[in-house]
Amino acid sequence: MTWAVFRSINSPSLDLTTALRSTRSPLVAAGVGCATFAGVSLFRMSSSKSPPFASLSVSASSSAKKKVVTTDKAPAALGPYSQAIIANNLLFVSGVLGLVPETGKFVSDSVEDQTEQLLKNMGEILKAGGADYSSVVKTTIMLADLGDFKKVNEIYAKYFPAPSPARSTYQVAALPLNAKIEIECIATL
Repeated sequence: MTWAVFRSINSPSLDLTTALRSTRSPLVAAGVGCATFAGVSLFRMSSSKSPPFASLSVSASSSAKKKVVTTDKAPAALGPYSQAIIANNLLFVSGVLGLVPETGKFVSDSVEDQTEQLLKNMGEILKAGGADYSSVVKTTIMLADLGDFKKVNEIYAKYFPAPSPARSTYQVAALPLNAKIEIECIATL
């Protein structure tokens, strides 16, 4: 990783010392590849000469490339995307449907059967990427009908051991091939 501090040229100043001494706690936001401080209490504009502006930036080295993960034990991608990608010691699994890998057809029309099949498919993709259900840190569930939430939870709980991954669940207008459910996940390696 690379850490860098830059000096601004004719830019408004940012005085962090005053902000950090304030009684209000600053808002801190972090994202992949960067660390950012944000919030009204952190910024103080000055019309005098610009003192140094500090910027902390984190970037992965050029050797950290993404790697495609594929397996025949799960349905192939339905479009121009990968089943999964490995990057920065994380495995990003694309949305998975309850399709039978050999036929490319849904296991059935029930949300329970589709959930069970898609979680089996996800397990195969996780395995191909060097992970398993216990290494999943985040899932996103997309349901055609949020009324199926309880049914899905009962099946989902069998696959993800405690501590359960962080999760978001949404009802969506439609899913590919009129699926009842789709789940994507992120796992650590």
